[in-house]
Amino acid sequence: MKRKIDLESDFDFFKGEIIGTVLVLNLKDNLMIRATSLETKSTFLDYLDQLSRTDAIKALLVVSSPNKAGREEYCNFYNQVTQSALDVNAVHKLFHAVDDLILKIKEINQIVIHADSGNVLPLFLNISLACDYRIVADNTVFQNPCLEYGLVPKGGGAFFLSKMLGASGAYKIMLSEDDITAGQALKLGLVDEVVVFNDLRDAAFKVAEDFARKPARSLRCCKRLLNYSFKELREYLEFETDELTKMIGPFGNGLLRGIC
Repeated sequence: MKRKIDLESDFDFFKGEIIGTVLVLNLKDNLMIRATSLETKSTFLDYLDQLSRTDAIKALLVVSSPNKAGREEYCNFYNQVTQSALDVNAVHKLFHAVDDLILKIKEINQIVIHADSGNVLPLFLNISLACDYRIVADNTVFQNPCLEYGLVPKGGGAFFLSKMLGASGAYKIMLSEDDITAGQALKLGLVDEVVVFNDLRDAAFKVAEDFARKPARSLRCCKRLLNYSFKELREYLEFETDELTKMIGPFGNGLLRGIC
């Protein structure tokens, strides 16, 4: 039996707030470290299951923390792995947690809007690409430190980007060492809207409210129909996890030590 969760609970890594027919999910810092906890993963997925079964909520607005460290967070995570503060298995746990989160975003009945700002790692860009609408502040910068580690980003990037931009466009994004500004991301189609930082939350909530005004049955059916082309996503994510695990597993700490 599914456990009952208060959607307005305040957890260590996120806080929920219901405003009308919109649930605002405020994410907190250090998500890469937190995602390696099985308890954290279980709590978050149970929370989203509870949301999906709640007919009164039509839209989910996910607001990322503006204080996340971006490239530094990525480097810190892998440095902790190389220094044995975290077992290499923590990386594998992160991969599986990301897989489950992306699939859950696609599966839940509500429309999902993601609002972000500041420095954004490719991992979090990829998770954002699983959402139904993406809005960012004008100070947003998408960074790609993965190449410094000889890695590629986890999170379905190749899958989503190839559908959006074609294979050549996906190569350019995934293999680029250059930062991508909010304006460039808008032109590329990586985000749907750019607003000034101080207006981000209000603008994102308006988008969520606009979706929530539509009939619930229409929203759910639309989402299922539009996501039909993603029916092979689960298989892709399993393949991606296997491939990235091969890149890290055989070399372990030797592959990563001292790079960042």
